[in-house]
Formats: sequence, structure tokens, C-alpha cells
Amino acid sequence: MSFLQKLKNKFKQDNQEEVSTKYKEGMEKTRKSFSGRINDLIARYRKVDEDFFEELEEVLISADVGVMTVMDLIDELKFEVQRRNIKDTSEVREVISEKLVDIYYGDDDEEIETINLQEDGLSVVLVVGVNGVGKTTSIGKLAHKLKAEGKTVMLAAGDTFRAGAIEQLEIWGERAGVEVIKQNAGSDPAAVIFDAIKAAKSRNVDVLLCDTAGRLQNKVNLMNELSKVKRVIEREIPGAPHEVLLVLDATTGQNALNQAKTFSESTDVTGIVLTKLDGTAKGGIVLAIRHELNIPVKFVGLGEKAEDLQKFDANAFVYGLFADMLDQPNEE
Repeated sequence: MSFLQKLKNKFKQDNQEEVSTKYKEGMEKTRKSFSGRINDLIARYRKVDEDFFEELEEVLISADVGVMTVMDLIDELKFEVQRRNIKDTSEVREVISEKLVDIYYGDDDEEIETINLQEDGLSVVLVVGVNGVGKTTSIGKLAHKLKAEGKTVMLAAGDTFRAGAIEQLEIWGERAGVEVIKQNAGSDPAAVIFDAIKAAKSRNVDVLLCDTAGRLQNKVNLMNELSKVKRVIEREIPGAPHEVLLVLDATTGQNALNQAKTFSESTDVTGIVLTKLDGTAKGGIVLAIRHELNIPVKFVGLGEKAEDLQKFDANAFVYGLFADMLDQPNEE
């Protein structure tokens, strides 16, 4: 049985067919580009040789997998092809799907994708990212998701600088049915977060999601502001924030990777929320972020609706990349 067929069976056994379907539908643009080019490559090359691997490199780099990640992946593929004595290029597709999962997890297990929430007491999640990536929308969707899982949730309107940010968060708060702690526009973000922590504690809230500023006109000021907010959280709740989620727009490709580097230097990012994965043909950025920065992707946006923010699953991601292969009736 092929690796991809095993994945499909795994989703069926775990009653996760809805998840695999969401990835398949949400990754249509990436799959058509990525799988289409790999299929073309396999059709043109009958044997696995150096020229084949060189063109495969180009396909992977064009999908935003990242140069460092591609080099490591190609080395792994060459080793595996030699070990299994693979001669026919059609068999390499299967190895690629396996190695993409391997390279994502590395030495870690699948628990790296789970958001770190406390079993008892308040969990504080700090959400960071530049303006325009879908940060506030992601907070709203995450609040909806956590509430659906039975958690009590509160939002802190810590982005006091961007026009309309507080109002936008309030709209999402109303949709999700959760309280939003705010102050006037231009207020000190750290003071807003301080008030929110006090309110969350007094109301026995399970999860506090904190929005933050995301302007990039002055990177130093922004990072200093985030550090100040983080210090306030640490002072009020030792060990918090329990997660620092960085929101990135998948459609910006390598620019998203650069943003991840900048934020991870200042705020100890623990996970990525990758928005608009359904809107790009270059979904390989998921692998580049994980492999080059060692930060797990925890959530991905696979559509516009609140329930389209999905917990990331590398197996479902790879299934989404190659799902069309399993639908071909001539597979033996």
C-alpha cells in the first residue's frame, strides 16, 4: 500500500475525513501548480538521474519550499532512491510525499502542532504580526474555535494604533460571543493587556487572546512595544504567555519567512498561524518556515469562514498536495 493511500486510510479510521477534505479543497491552487509540475517532470523523464533532480529542485523552489529546505530534501530523496534502488521516476512521487512529512517533523512528534493551553487557570496567548496579514481576523476565528471546544474566551484589544483595529476585534468578539477588553485608540497597549488579565482572572476565563500592534514603519519601536507587553504578561502570570502566535500571510511567500525571522528574534515565537493558504499556489512556505526557523505551524487558514481556520496537520497538508493522485482510477 502506498504512503498516500495509508494517509487516506488513517483519516478514515480517525474519523478525520472532514479535515482531509478541507485541506484538499483549501489547497487546490498549490496542488494544481505543485502536483501538475511534478507530473510533467515525471512524464518527461523515464529514469531518475541528475538532470531529473535538478529540475525537481526548481519545482520545489518555485513552490516556496525554500532553498535550504530544498537542498536538504533533495539530499534525502537521493539517499532514499539509492537505498530502495528506484529507477523509474513515477516511484519518486511516493518518496517525495513521505520525505515532506519527515522533513516537517524532524525529530519531533505530531504534538508540536498542538496549542499549549493550561489545564488549570488562565492561558494567555499573545498574537503578533504585521498589519494586513489577517491577524485580527485570525484571533476572531481562533476565539470561535476555542469556544466551540468548550473553552471560555476573552479578547484583549492591544492594537491601539491601527485605525479601526479595536472596532474590528469587537465585531469578531460579537460573532464569537466573547467579551472584548479595550481602551481608547492610542492608549498604552501594555495597559490594555494588564486590564484584560485582571478581568480574565476575576471572571475565571480559560483563554485570553491578546491582539497587538503590527505597524512596520519603525521596526525597533514595534519590537520594543511587543517586548513591553510580554513583560507585563510575565509579571502578572509567571510562565505566560503560554503561546506567542505569529500570523503570516501565505500569499506573500518569502516575505513571510523574513517576517518570521524578525519577530522570532524579538518575541520568542512559539507557533505560526498561516493565513490565506487557500489563496496561493506556493504553499511550500509551510515547510520553509518549519525547517529553516524550527517554528511549528499551528493553524492554517483554508477559507473565509470562521471554521476554516484549521489546526495544522503535516499529514493532511501532504495529502492536500497529492490528493489528485489517489483519485486517478488507474492507480494499481
